[in-house]
Amino acid sequence: MAIDTSPSPARSSAPPTADAGMTTRAKLTLLVLCAAQFIVALDFSILNVALPVLGDDLGMGQADLQWAVTAFALPSGGFLLLSGRLGDLHGRRRLFLAGLALFTVASVLATLAWNPAVFLAGRALQGLGAAAVVPAGMALLTTTFPEGPQRERALGISSTLLSLGFTVGMLLGGVMTDGLGWRSTMGLLSVAGVGVLLVAPGLLAESRNPDRPRLDLPGAATVTGGLLALIYALSTAAQRGFGGADVLVTLIAGPVLLVAFVLVESRAAEPLVSLPMLRRRTVAFGNLAGLVTFSMMSTVVFLLTLYLQEVLGLSAFRTGLIFGVEGVFAVAAGMTASRVIARFGTRTTLVGGLLVQAVFTALLLLVGGTSGAWLALVGTSLAVVGHLWAIVAYGVTATSGVPNSEQGLATGLVTSSQQIGLTVGIPLLSAVASARTAALSSDGAGFGAATLGGIKLGLGVDAAVVAAVAVLVAVGLRRTRPTNGG
Repeated sequence: MAIDTSPSPARSSAPPTADAGMTTRAKLTLLVLCAAQFIVALDFSILNVALPVLGDDLGMGQADLQWAVTAFALPSGGFLLLSGRLGDLHGRRRLFLAGLALFTVASVLATLAWNPAVFLAGRALQGLGAAAVVPAGMALLTTTFPEGPQRERALGISSTLLSLGFTVGMLLGGVMTDGLGWRSTMGLLSVAGVGVLLVAPGLLAESRNPDRPRLDLPGAATVTGGLLALIYALSTAAQRGFGGADVLVTLIAGPVLLVAFVLVESRAAEPLVSLPMLRRRTVAFGNLAGLVTFSMMSTVVFLLTLYLQEVLGLSAFRTGLIFGVEGVFAVAAGMTASRVIARFGTRTTLVGGLLVQAVFTALLLLVGGTSGAWLALVGTSLAVVGHLWAIVAYGVTATSGVPNSEQGLATGLVTSSQQIGLTVGIPLLSAVASARTAALSSDGAGFGAATLGGIKLGLGVDAAVVAAVAVLVAVGLRRTRPTNGG
């Protein structure tokens, strides 16, 4: 079967303008949907630099601080596919608004938390709300904007804000924690959620699958359980290693449940995930690219945070400024991504973006033990350009050719790739870097040298994985016969 991922002659001759034919209402709808995505992305990183202060205030020990992140990551990643399908069946607008309301109330609870249990409950409810907002919002976006320049433009803006939210969250987290305390970070999310809720109902139109098939409960149970187990295992292993009984049990249970999910879906009359959809090369390889580009770029940010603060001794504020520059490049790359796709085609943009990300991640291997802040700034800023091109191209690839009745499912897969990527990359490569650091320390290396050695190994593995997947995607999405006269 031929897969045409190149632009048509009409599209390539005239790249989309900033408006791309959008009405004023469509622009406002896009603004609301992107604002919600940005808020969720902020929540992934805004607490990172505030954890020590938070722990002291609430009486959480060092070993328990990981739960401030894991309590959010578990439901936000584990319930995405189920939420996407619920939106298809019962209304994406309804699910989006309910999820955003839950997220906002949970943010208030986390802001006011008087003990660790209340705070972690708030974080878990935030994650559950995010699991509804993200796939429902993406499905509303792809059903509002038709395939072609409008959707590419909309996905470019949405993806830019998603990536920008992750980096801006680190900057805001440092600034707000220093000036106003850690509670201000959760308070910001509360205020932002209320703002979106005030305008969203009047702009968003309801959208659902008109056939209203039954919900595949066995499929929902196995995929949700598998994702929860896998995310828990990887998140916990990053802090305590892979030797704990709970880590080993969930690390085994996760893949087993996901295999069971595939078997259930192959026999279900109305499956949660259509296996023929997963056999589409665009869906399969598009989501593989999304999973890898998100997981590996978030790991670069994490490893460089360690480098800048623990090796070079920079403050959290100065570290945040460096990633703020990266955010400027992210915006520029996201705004040009639709033009790059129109000029070179989706497949070329996706593969090229991955390769750019890999090359400039590899450049970071040149950082040193006493200097390298400028190299870190340049390397991450250029790597994020490729990262954003890859994000937009994979979103276009993985949702193209999918009927509107299954857009919630398709975008559920896309957002699962994003959220799971943001969740699993750091634990995996953090474990690699930590093992290398420990080995160097046992050989007599000083703290700085051992830490730098671990960071470099993590960056090297990161770059190699992205490059390998770029090649795999290039082969998997290759055209088997000329199309569009090409």
